[in-house]
Amino acid sequence: MLGILLFCAMLFQTASPTAQQPVIDNQRVAVFDVTEAIPAQPNDAVVISFASGEATFISKGTAPKIAGRTLVIDLKDHHVDPINNPTQYQLAFPREGAKKLFENDRVIVWDSVWKPGVATPMHFHDKDVVVLFLKDGDLKSTTPDGKETVNAYKPGTIRFNQRDRVHTETLIRGEQRAIITELK
Repeated sequence: MLGILLFCAMLFQTASPTAQQPVIDNQRVAVFDVTEAIPAQPNDAVVISFASGEATFISKGTAPKIAGRTLVIDLKDHHVDPINNPTQYQLAFPREGAKKLFENDRVIVWDSVWKPGVATPMHFHDKDVVVLFLKDGDLKSTTPDGKETVNAYKPGTIRFNQRDRVHTETLIRGEQRAIITELK
């Protein structure tokens, strides 16, 4: 009898859904890559479709609508003010190739597209960002001192980048589009 109870308990544990683990978790955000319904979020969140790049904002306590692969950026209550720009360079946004999707008191969300061989202006990031790359392409980042770094991004690559950075970006292979969520 004890054996049957242990077997049933093991089956129950195996069939029980496990909590979704974030792909990024820090003081500012918990970021989830999901394909199935998830419960109402404990904080405000930005929800982004991998397929279309469509982004929406949902208030705390709302369950996000999941249709296919979706990024859910749970915005924690750890406010950090943007920093002053100590450089002579422009802020990262707005800029050519980036369309503002929406803005509120928590975030600014941009849909950004890079053209092959065309560098963005040298710019300063005054806010932390969560980036979802939607295409397959390599971006070369160049700092004011000329240091170059090539980053290969595949569709679905997710990054958290901290503020206080200066660089330019050039698409050197493939094509690239990203949904960029600036955290206020």
